Amino acid sequence: MRSYGFLLCLPLMGLPVWAESPAADAEREALEKWFEADTSEPPVVINEGQLDFLATAPAGEALHHHQNKVKITPESLLEGWAHLEQCHDNLDQAAAMQITFRDGYIRDMKITEQRNIGKAWVEGSSLQLSKVGADARICLQASTRALRFQDDGSYALLNGPYMRKFLDGYYPMQVSMQIEYPADLLKVAAVTPAAQAGFTVKQQPGSVGFDALFEGELRTSIQFEAL
Repeated sequence: MRSYGFLLCLPLMGLPVWAESPAADAEREALEKWFEADTSEPPVVINEGQLDFLATAPAGEALHHHQNKVKITPESLLEGWAHLEQCHDNLDQAAAMQITFRDGYIRDMKITEQRNIGKAWVEGSSLQLSKVGADARICLQASTRALRFQDDGSYALLNGPYMRKFLDGYYPMQVSMQIEYPADLLKVAAVTPAAQAGFTVKQQPGSVGFDALFEGELRTSIQFEAL
């Protein structure tokens, strides 16, 4: 059984975690500094850390798949809040687990689906899970303060770090993101990391997303320009 070594509070998207360790405070502080950093700089400044993209999935292993759908509306451009749908498939088996969000950046969270989980409930800005079994699935809906307004009039959506970690090692995982936005009000300026083997970017007017297969820590940035 694999578990997660420390608690993460993420800017936007939740990640399942197992237990808090002494490294948690330092990790949260680092995340806060990264999240509050000036994103008006080109997105290439994002540190990908120990990120290692995988061209193909490991054979014989059902990977944890973290799936997100974010809908940006005209109101989101004024308030920063957007609609979030999130699912996790193939969670690692554990007696207890939690999916956490950054305080103040999530509201109206509710569970929409669960499978092979003894109990799941919303507690503050987190989703608590107990008795997570094989082939487990959990889905939720919420409002998320997704967009950051920048001084030059553009917008940034930052996600991560996504990781699947046990002790000192990272294990493969898959993250999918789909973002809907008003094509008459916004256009995509940049997606970071750049498209490559293991990180596929999909774009069309009004929609942008990616599918990532990796080990390590993944941070992403999607920059929008106002029309």
